[in-house]
Order: sequence, then structure tokens, then C-alpha cells
Amino acid sequence: MARIIPNKNPIDLSQRKAVGFGFPINGSAVFSPTYQTSDQIKSNLVNYLLTNKGERVFNPNFGADLKSLLFENNDDITLDDLQAIIQNEISKFFPSVVIRQIEFTTQENTIQFTLSYSIVNFGVQDEINIII
Repeated sequence: MARIIPNKNPIDLSQRKAVGFGFPINGSAVFSPTYQTSDQIKSNLVNYLLTNKGERVFNPNFGADLKSLLFENNDDITLDDLQAIIQNEISKFFPSVVIRQIEFTTQENTIQFTLSYSIVNFGVQDEINIII
């Protein structure tokens, strides 16, 4: 019978097997491998947030469209709507991720996007910061 370890994905128990690749994509062999599921989930979230809808082949609805913010008027209604859309989309594409907070900080020509999240059954809480 297999031994079950709580809060771990079975693939995380093997230190020599990479789960996927992370960011930035400039490792010694072009890709930087990730060895923990929680690190790969973070990389997948970053990939989702930096992708615009229509860019992903065979999955045109994948992406957060954050870059479209650069060409919209920045007001509270737009940011509130975008928060709701991102929260809904992330729950659809990443069911193991629970969003704790989404925050937009606008400055003159930039928008700082902060996503605080936790991963169900892993006990991991993390944050992603993206400047657009």
C-alpha cells in the first residue's frame, strides 16, 4: 500500500523529476525547471496573466488580457470589473487556486497588478506582482 503524505503531490517526492518549467526563461538550458507542484502552479498563473486572449493556439479563451488595460481609461468600474473577470477565469482554469486578493495600483504610465493566492490542500500562500 502506498504511503500518503498530506499536503504533497506524489511527484514532489522525487527530487530529480522536474514538474515543468518556470520563469524567467533564461536558464542554463534555456528553460528553468521547477521541481515542486506549487512552483509550477505559480509559473502557470504568471503565464496565464501575461497571455492575451487569442494568443494561445487551440485555446483562444486562455489569458487575462492585462495588457489591454494600457489602452483603457483607468477608473474604478473598469478595475472592479476586471477583478471579477480575473477571479472567475482563474477559478475556471486553476481550480486548486483560491484567490485571497487582487489589487491594481495605478501610477502615471504603469499599472501594478498584485495577486495574492493560496493553493488548496498544500497550505501554500504566495503572491504575484506584475508591472504593466
